[in-house]
Amino acid sequence: MTTPTHELNASEAAARLGISRKALRLYEQHGWITPTRTEAGWRRYGAADMARAAEIVALRALGLSLVDVGHVLQGDVRSVRDTLLAHEHELTGRIQSLTRTIADVRRFRACLDSMEPDLTDALSCLSQPQPLPSTSNPVVSFPLPWPWGGEPFELFDIHALNFITGPLGSGKTRLAQHLAKCLPDAGFLGLERASDGREAIHQQLHRDSLLQSRVETALSQLIANGAEVTDALMALLVGTEAESPACLVVDLIEHKLSERTQAALIVHLRQRGRDARPLFVMTRSSAILDLESLRRDETLIYCPANHSRPVCVQPEYGAPGYEAVTMCLAPPDVRARTEGVIAVRPTGPQS
Repeated sequence: MTTPTHELNASEAAARLGISRKALRLYEQHGWITPTRTEAGWRRYGAADMARAAEIVALRALGLSLVDVGHVLQGDVRSVRDTLLAHEHELTGRIQSLTRTIADVRRFRACLDSMEPDLTDALSCLSQPQPLPSTSNPVVSFPLPWPWGGEPFELFDIHALNFITGPLGSGKTRLAQHLAKCLPDAGFLGLERASDGREAIHQQLHRDSLLQSRVETALSQLIANGAEVTDALMALLVGTEAESPACLVVDLIEHKLSERTQAALIVHLRQRGRDARPLFVMTRSSAILDLESLRRDETLIYCPANHSRPVCVQPEYGAPGYEAVTMCLAPPDVRARTEGVIAVRPTGPQS
């Protein structure tokens, strides 16, 4: 019997796929591939077998079990989606665990690199590890609005400070607005805040003496850190220092603020403490969102340019989405030159 030249024996097929011959036999036992046999009984793998085996290898590389692979190959879409979602949660937990370990290693190295290090003191910095955020149950879950197609979005951790970023036209404003609708007792502070005018701000503060006191306290701290007092800053403080709502989503927090003011503002927001009411701030400014300063108790949500689902990004080199975030942030002087620019005008429904 003459064997077609395009067929491979078991060793050649396994080498090409990067797996063992035992794995190939396992795929055959499950009925996923059906290699032909020579007259002597040797297995031969044709193009169809290799294509299906490559699909199986790719699914296994995602971390799916053989049972899950079987569901995929059988077209059980619902089961596959549930499996992938659970697997994504597990992978997110691993990333968070690795991020924490990297931070602990860097802190320990810093202690050892200090002048005349004391090993006992260095070890003490590791004695109180912070708990990992829960990845089992989302705090908020909703189908994504246009320009997405209703894909599920889940947020598992809400901190005192949460960032939303993405390139122009990525849908980050729409995500921020939808978060304000879906989060319990949340509000949205839009860009119209900067157009209210000085008199309107003055009247609002005059009607609420407690708010006025909080704004004045915050303003004194900002000035001490180099902020410039402007109507835009005052309007922002009126919104961020108010007692309600319980959670506030702020559209483009750097709007009409100078670089010095932005630098002072982010210091002020972090000084509120971990128990402060949650703020979601949308930004594209590297003065507001300095990835090197992002803390473990802060959330970073990135909206990709291709309108795939927004993702939470870990502030570590090599983490999924990290490099993309760095490419969409810019210093305040660059942001000022491109203010108001629309990369792509939306053509879909606006509701």
